[in-house]
Order: sequence, then structure tokens, then C-alpha cells
Amino acid sequence: MHGRLLALLTSLVVLSCAGSGPVQAQSFYEGKTLRIIVGLAAGGGFDAYARVIARHMGKHIPGSPTIIVENMTGAGSLISANHLYRVAKPDGLTVAHFLGSLIFGQVLGQPGIEFDARKFEFIGAALKEDAVCALTQASSVTSIEKWMASKTPVKLGGTGLGSPPDNVARIVKAALGLPIQVVSGYKGTSEIRLAAESGEVAGGCWSWESMRATWRGPLDAGHVVVVLQVTAKESPDLSNVPLAISLAKTDEARHLIQVAHSTSAYSRPFVLPPGTPQERVRILRTAFQETLKDKAFLAETEKAKLSLDPVTGEELEKMVAELFRLDPALLAKLKAILYN
Repeated sequence: MHGRLLALLTSLVVLSCAGSGPVQAQSFYEGKTLRIIVGLAAGGGFDAYARVIARHMGKHIPGSPTIIVENMTGAGSLISANHLYRVAKPDGLTVAHFLGSLIFGQVLGQPGIEFDARKFEFIGAALKEDAVCALTQASSVTSIEKWMASKTPVKLGGTGLGSPPDNVARIVKAALGLPIQVVSGYKGTSEIRLAAESGEVAGGCWSWESMRATWRGPLDAGHVVVVLQVTAKESPDLSNVPLAISLAKTDEARHLIQVAHSTSAYSRPFVLPPGTPQERVRILRTAFQETLKDKAFLAETEKAKLSLDPVTGEELEKMVAELFRLDPALLAKLKAILYN
């Protein structure tokens, strides 16, 4: 009798210990607040996606934590990326949403980068970023032909070294010989839009998915015109707009534009600090993917015209690892184009 009782108690203790890890990790989020730090200004595409995800993701995390969004702007979201790496606690309660092109910046040796992207924990991305260049009607540059014929450099807004608006503008300038002057330092695409509408710049180059959601009115009214697609394939919405690669006249130009294409998949990551417990990483990765299939979430993104083309955290990890194996000669050429 005593032997059977002892065996039963031992079994219960073993079962309790075996299940304690996941249970503790799942219950960790109960009553907690999870912060999503957006590295760009409110009102832009990064901010829009972070906020709609924050409104729905909590219910897919065991413990249903409160999720808030904060903007930490500066240096084309570099301040937020460095903060995540150097300051944020690796407890699973701080997520950053910054420009993935900064990861490419690390490979190129971009000044100011204080992180090693290979040590980040990637949750996933809601979409890939296919860039276009749009200019205001007031600039009189409403087609690629008019752009090429411009006697003076066309001013395009940028958000900082290594950011997509800056990178795309500099690459198409080098590859296609377009007259461009990058005016950098805006805190997000929302500020570039305002600068374009006031005549401070002619326009800018960034994600079509973001642009069509946040600049919808002027686009529909014809006050803003998309004149170039820097994408591997044309968008169904922009069938009359030329692809940058179709205008390239040399192999080097085509290779440069292909690099711009390749960065689209990891351009909008949601990221955790290095050292975050793996169980919490798994929980947030699963919750993120479940959120992107949530019916209420999908209804809201459809209404806001926010496109979805998800990338998993595991896929982002592999892409980042591959970046560090690129040809050194090509990297040297890109470094000269993007940072000189």
C-alpha cells in the first residue's frame, strides 16, 4: 500500500515538473503590458501596421497581455534598433518594428549601427515591401520620360542613411542615371508626404503597400503620380508604370536593382532583443501568425487597404544569415552608392 502511494506521488511530481516550463512561459504574459516600439513617425506605414496588429495580437497570446505602441523616431529608425539591442530587457515584453534595411546596413558597415542582427530574435513580418517612386503633379515630373529629361535634380525625401527611401533613391540614381537629390532626415514617410504636398520635395520612393494606404486621397485625385516601380514584378494596380529593371542598360545596373528587390522580404520585421527566452519567442511567433489570419484583423486591414504577404520569424533568420555571405565586390559598390 505504502509502495503504491509513493509511486503515485512520484509520478505526479514528475508530471508537474515536466510541464512547468511551457506553463510558466504562457502564464508569464497574464496581467503584463507588451510594448511595440515603432522606429518611425506616427501616421506612416510602419505605424499603421504596428497599431492594427497591436489591436488584435493580445488575444492570441496566452494570458492576453495589453499591447501598446510607442514611436521612437530618429536616424531612419536606427535609434529604435540600437535601443532594442543595447537597452531593452530581453524578457519578451519589448518588440521593435524598424527598417529591415538597417540589417543590410550592418553588412555594409553603415556608421552608427550598434547591433548585430544575427543575435536578434525575429517574430515575423506582415508583408514584403515592394518600392515605388511617386512624385507630385506640382513638381511637373509625372512620367519617367519627364524625370529623365529634367534639367535639375528632382528632390526626393529620405528618412536617414540605410533606410528604404534613401536606398531606393540612391540605387535608381546610380543604375538609371536619373537626376535625383536625396533630402534626408525626415522622421518617417508621413513627414515626406507633408513635405511633398508643401513643395519642399517632389516626392519619394517607398513601399507601394504603405503608400496606397496612407497617401490614398492625393493618389486617387491625381495630385500624386507613381512613375517608377522598383520591384521584381509589376503591381496589378500599376500596370502602366515601368519597372526600374526594364530601364537598366548594363549588367551592373541590373545587379544593383536586383539587390533593391532582394531586400523586400525582410524590410518590415518585428523583432525581440537578443537573449529573449526561447519559449516566449515561440509564443510570440505563433501569436503573430495567428493574428495575421484573424477574421477581425483581416476585416480591418481590408478596410484600411493594408496588404498582407507574411514572412515567418524562421524565414527572416535564414535571410539575415544569407546577407552576410554576399559577394564582397558587390557590397563595396553598394557601400559607395549608398553612403558617399
